[in-house]
Amino acid sequence: MIEYFELLAEEEQQQLTEVIQTVLKQTFVLEKKYEKRTGRFVFNREYRILSKHLEFLKEYFKIAGMELVENIPGGVIYLRGEGIAPERLSKLSTIYLLILKLIYDEQMASASTSINIYTTLGEINERVGSFNLLKDRPSLTEIKRTLTLLKKYQLVEVLDPLEELESESRIIIYPCINMVLLGEEVKHLIESFQEDVPNETEQAEVFSIEENEAAREMETTQEMETETLEEAEEEE
Repeated sequence: MIEYFELLAEEEQQQLTEVIQTVLKQTFVLEKKYEKRTGRFVFNREYRILSKHLEFLKEYFKIAGMELVENIPGGVIYLRGEGIAPERLSKLSTIYLLILKLIYDEQMASASTSINIYTTLGEINERVGSFNLLKDRPSLTEIKRTLTLLKKYQLVEVLDPLEELESESRIIIYPCINMVLLGEEVKHLIESFQEDVPNETEQAEVFSIEENEAAREMETTQEMETETLEEAEEEE
């Protein structure tokens, strides 16, 4: 195996080293990626290098307890196995991942001609709300952090600047989403999140309690102001 590497030209050795570092960092490497400058999908140089040296790299990663897999229909080369250190996802990241998988599967089922699916931030948040998956609306900072993480692993591409996020912000869902979650897993995970969130009736009761408390606080404040005003008038 070492001999294979040493027989390569110096430039190819450098390319191979860099692509190994890339796949270790992001797990997934796409054959084609969206290029914002041209507004179209272009071939990914890193994918070509991985594909060219695939058999060597399979043996290389096998030593570390990882398997390098090429999914040709999806145009993805990725790592899997116990040797991969899992990244801890926030609750919002996990929920977005589930919703993105749902949207991807639905659009692919409707005879989509592309393996890359388009959606919007508004559609994602609307699904989160319709499934009743979060008690509170996430902050813009949390959403940006989540999309940045999903982009790191080649799961999405945000077409509009993160600094200008709004409901209409466009997002590409890459086919890597299929290597992360299966349809049945999504269903069970969504159900588990729904169990942790109060239903609409319970939420309404919570809100009504908060409103009643706010109303009582206002009444108390008004009574105190009235008493203070009456005392001032008596002194005069």
